[in-house]
Amino acid sequence: MRLSNLADYAVVLMSAAARQCGSVPLHAAMLAEQTGIPGPTAQKLVSGLARAGLLVSTRGTGGGVRLARPAAAISIADIIEAVEGPIALTTCVEDGRHDCALEGNCRVKPHWGVVNSAVRGALAQISLASLSGAPAQGAGRTGDSVGLPPPTAPAFAGATS
Repeated sequence: MRLSNLADYAVVLMSAAARQCGSVPLHAAMLAEQTGIPGPTAQKLVSGLARAGLLVSTRGTGGGVRLARPAAAISIADIIEAVEGPIALTTCVEDGRHDCALEGNCRVKPHWGVVNSAVRGALAQISLASLSGAPAQGAGRTGDSVGLPPPTAPAFAGATS
């Protein structure tokens, strides 16, 4: 499974927005410059993320965009779904889809829902705050790495310390 470039860029853009913590009005051009995302793509993402309710846009002098809620209350699943729609590893986990040629004989189909829920659940447990370094707010969080295990060094055969 691989995220689309647009979903990847949306996570990067939202992470940059979260790091600002409302300190300055944000604009798509500023986010594009900070992240290296092409300007037109950043504008498209800002518009889509605002439509999805993850960003709030204010017009006029001093206007711009800001996070619609604290970074700790926005999950990576929220961002991905804002760009790509519901997370569905296979077409058979999407409601109402019956276009698989193997559907009549497939013994795996009943299990894909569990797998899909596990993946979506894992993404829902990772907050934007944990990726952006922004302080976690609300829900009793105090800036911990929500949903992320502590970093560890990879164990390579034959590696020395």
